[in-house]
Amino acid sequence: MTSNASSLAAVTSLTLDGVAQLSEHRWIFFFVFFALYVFVLVSDVLVIYVICSQRSLHRPMFVFVAAVLLNSLAGSAAIYPRLLSDLASGLRQVEVAGPVCISQAYVMTSLGSSSFMLLAAMSLDRYVSICRPLRYAALMSRAALAALLLLCFLLPAALVGGAALQAARLPLCRTRLRRLYCDVYSFVSLSCGGGAARLLQVYGLLCSAATVLVPVIFVLVTYGRILFICLRDSRTISSKALQTCVPHLLVLVNYSVSAGVELLQRRLHGGSEPAASILSSVLVIIVPTVCNPLVYGLKVKQILTHLKRLLRIR
Repeated sequence: MTSNASSLAAVTSLTLDGVAQLSEHRWIFFFVFFALYVFVLVSDVLVIYVICSQRSLHRPMFVFVAAVLLNSLAGSAAIYPRLLSDLASGLRQVEVAGPVCISQAYVMTSLGSSSFMLLAAMSLDRYVSICRPLRYAALMSRAALAALLLLCFLLPAALVGGAALQAARLPLCRTRLRRLYCDVYSFVSLSCGGGAARLLQVYGLLCSAATVLVPVIFVLVTYGRILFICLRDSRTISSKALQTCVPHLLVLVNYSVSAGVELLQRRLHGGSEPAASILSSVLVIIVPTVCNPLVYGLKVKQILTHLKRLLRIR
């Protein structure tokens, strides 16, 4: 019994079956993903550059926008290059080392959680700006901004880090992962750790509640309060202020739909539908990374104005 457990724990590589599902038309997928990655890199960097270079945009709202796009860039770097390399290699069986897989899973999960927390911080900024304008400078000081940014990145990193470390210690019964990339939930589903695996899944749900569900509820409550105040006051300045919330709500819907599709696929199909699993993982890659720069670049008037000047578009 002991030797069996030790042999399972000694598994050092996993096979990503997701790439094999795309191998028949791999060059089409390669150029599609390559074009999307170039677009993400160029558009995110452009918007971040505009925010950093224009003193008029050195305000908390735009700092949070830059943080969201930096987060998106980091997530893209954790997925696109490896995926493009796997598609170009032409291998039907793509093997990835266990530590590399769990590292990618950690980065993806912690950055995804940080995105929701950053959106919650944005909603707080909008609430104070619209509903408590006289106290905005004091409440959203540089120190408060730095503290919020640290909380948005360090809390998910610490919580997910604990889950990733425990997942890395679980013995694996299976080594085939029906994904395009690694994530903590799928990694744990391969294990035969019994009670330890179930306990880790419960811990994962609690982490998700703390870093995803609570921020989403906070955003909805905060923007609901903002909407109520703007409709009650019925002033032009209130309607203009309300318009600054629209991009953040669009990004929240963007992330929530992607995460919702992923969770529904896991609960309804599990590992029995490889095509559905691949589709959900593709959506998680494409939708947030591509839509974020479009929303902030086109829907935020101040950023769009400076982008047009930079690109000399009239």
